Amino acid sequence: MATVDPDDMETDNATQVEFEGLIRRQLELLGEDPERDGLLKTPSRVAKSMAWLTRGYDLDARQVIGDAMFAENHENMVMVRDIEMYSMCEHHMLPFFGKVHVAYIPNGKIVGLSKLPRVVEVFARRLQVQERLGEQIANALDEVLQPKGVGVVIEAVHLCMMMRGVEKQSSRTITSSLRGLFRDDSKTRSEFLRLAHGPSASY
Repeated sequence: MATVDPDDMETDNATQVEFEGLIRRQLELLGEDPERDGLLKTPSRVAKSMAWLTRGYDLDARQVIGDAMFAENHENMVMVRDIEMYSMCEHHMLPFFGKVHVAYIPNGKIVGLSKLPRVVEVFARRLQVQERLGEQIANALDEVLQPKGVGVVIEAVHLCMMMRGVEKQSSRTITSSLRGLFRDDSKTRSEFLRLAHGPSASY
């Protein structure tokens, strides 16, 4: 998939103009001069950047998966690990980022592997809290795939903890969301968590 520069995104003109005005005023409240050379295009860049970073509001998990589901009598765990995730904390509007590990046990149908990262993107590209993000990913996959079980583990670092507040640089937040066999069967749960928290392979 081609890389898109957020500065080149097309946005609704009325929304863009209003957002630019807000950013310009924000710069003034910070004591900056929005007319100085380095900041002249900043309101436009920020408006387009925020539209890009929160584009998940315009995405739907079912549409993202589309027709990429296939009948298959596979009954063992399918897992995609180390999915890169970037999101925005809704409390301070600062980034948090890390890895998402997603697994499911098929119930007569499988999904194209690339669709699992796309589902992560649907919900990550919104103002979020990590706890809800994992739940939304698990719920969407459970609803669309109707598998025997779904497991989602997120490991992330939060700039709201690193840049401000407690200013702790080495802490990670880990959350899990389990459905079906991943929640109800201890062996399945243990296998999933062992794979999710195991060392990453390098290729």
